[in-house]
Amino acid sequence: MWNKLDTGAYEGMIAETVTIPSRKGDAINAYYSRPLGAGPYPGIVLIPHMPGWDEWQRETARRFTQHGYAVICPDIYGRVGTGLPAEVAKQAREQGGVPDKDVMDDTAGSLAFLKTQQTSNGKVGVIGMCSGGRHAFLAACTVEGFDAAVDCWGGGVIQTEATPSRPVAPIEYAKDLDIPLLGIFGNEDRNPDPEQVDETERILKELGKDYEFHRYEGAGHGIWYYDKPMYRQEAAMDSWEKVFAFFEKHLR
Repeated sequence: MWNKLDTGAYEGMIAETVTIPSRKGDAINAYYSRPLGAGPYPGIVLIPHMPGWDEWQRETARRFTQHGYAVICPDIYGRVGTGLPAEVAKQAREQGGVPDKDVMDDTAGSLAFLKTQQTSNGKVGVIGMCSGGRHAFLAACTVEGFDAAVDCWGGGVIQTEATPSRPVAPIEYAKDLDIPLLGIFGNEDRNPDPEQVDETERILKELGKDYEFHRYEGAGHGIWYYDKPMYRQEAAMDSWEKVFAFFEKHLR
């Protein structure tokens, strides 16, 4: 976990932009970070949040890699265009958001890429924050081959209105969830609000799913975003520890 490292041990990583095929075969850009060494290493697919395929996502990928994970973060906004992350994400919002089907294709392609690497231990998790948390929940239910999933404050899992990009609420697929799920939420969030988290938990419990939710008082949306006022240091560090412990349990 945090600072649990051997100061005498070798540490190294490589991180770069690569091009990989999505599930349907079209080329997508992705940020790929992995430890240097023979491995084997577990993998993580990191689905970008609505702020975009941005610097924070790259840093998050490298943080997981520092803890021994090969991480790929696909540019799910690449079909909209390229440019500054916030500008591309704004264009995506104006178009109604990136379609779920495209994100799931990119996620499945990222999963396949990680599993075919020689240093892979054969296990891959999926995680996302904000809209990426919603996508991580959806991937856990609809993309075969993941071993664990983490939804960080994913709004829209309980969805009130269908759109062309989001035709089905992810919770409708909860019956198909067959891997462990971890949820991280702030009780002052409005998307998802506490009632939506309650409803998600009620359905998962009713279905007998393997899940654990952690909810933080005094925290709202985006509690890991240290570059924004919503950052909550104590909740952030505690929930990071819980995510590392969860992936350690299910992916090592």
